[in-house]
Amino acid sequence: MRVIAKSTLRTFWEKHNDSEVPLKTWHKIVEKANWKNSHDIKAIFTDASIIGNNRVVFNIKGNNYRLIVYIVFKMQKVFIRFVGTHKEYDRIDAKTI
Repeated sequence: MRVIAKSTLRTFWEKHNDSEVPLKTWHKIVEKANWKNSHDIKAIFTDASIIGNNRVVFNIKGNNYRLIVYIVFKMQKVFIRFVGTHKEYDRIDAKTI
């Protein structure tokens, strides 16, 4: 999968240093993945939430942070839509962001 854009993750971990290693680990795993559907995601990330509208929520650093991505399986692309704290996550609509 191609992750667009890692810079969004980098900007976040520069503000939240404890998220750097978990986000880099997530990124590395996803770049090596060849997901065809949501079942492939759940096989690797069992606590990921498939929320519809091609969006998936990942728990980062023991659920301290949330990462929302938009996935286009046919193109093998994962678009970063949101990364933030739970408080920030609670203020957004994960299905439309």
